[in-house]
Amino acid sequence: MIEKDNRLPLYYQLMDILLEKIEKGELAEQEQLPSERELCETYKVSRTTVRQTMQELEKGGYIYKVHGKGSYVSPKTYKQSLVEFYSFTEEMKKIGKHPSTQVVSFEKVPCDSTISKSMKLPVEEEVFKITRLRLADEEPMIYETSYVPVGRFTNLTKEQLEYTPMYEIFRSQYDVTITRALESFNAVSAEKQAAAMLTIEENSPCLRLERITYEDQDVIEYTISIARGDKFTYTVELK
Repeated sequence: MIEKDNRLPLYYQLMDILLEKIEKGELAEQEQLPSERELCETYKVSRTTVRQTMQELEKGGYIYKVHGKGSYVSPKTYKQSLVEFYSFTEEMKKIGKHPSTQVVSFEKVPCDSTISKSMKLPVEEEVFKITRLRLADEEPMIYETSYVPVGRFTNLTKEQLEYTPMYEIFRSQYDVTITRALESFNAVSAEKQAAAMLTIEENSPCLRLERITYEDQDVIEYTISIARGDKFTYTVELK
């Protein structure tokens, strides 16, 4: 409860109480918070204190407001650094999430001009086109389409990708050593197919990431990922 004789400001104490409820799951993601009046009555504080608390929580990204309806708990976001090479599977494990992958489609296709340029392959050379949905604790996170050269990964199968991370297959079965990757990203609106796979509204804000992965001078993967904007924060360290 709020301690009036505590050195900490009242709004800060109330903020701590609400944050603890959010962290413990007593206030779930997307759940509406009690109204200003209810908070005033429950914690015996003024409306000014409650409003300052809500402002600070909103600044910190813990809650968001819907005009005319009230305040809601923000969905948790996952911070991903773009400074070093990373794997979705490994990153989710680090934060205690269970990663899984659904292989939506797997097919051989000839390179078009865009794929040819990105992968430094002749037009019409065959690549595997792999469309996958990446999940954490069964929640859709990323919808991605990858292209890998058939000539380098001749025996790659859909079944392998359903049970084993792609980079692990590259290392263990094809003796691949990833030397570098180039990644660019920009904000986009979710198109119909991506929105349906990610279970979000069409035109919801998302991040589009384009990755080109190298083994020495050879491109071994070209991937376009659509990541949910409400779930991911990408950071770059400047030195």
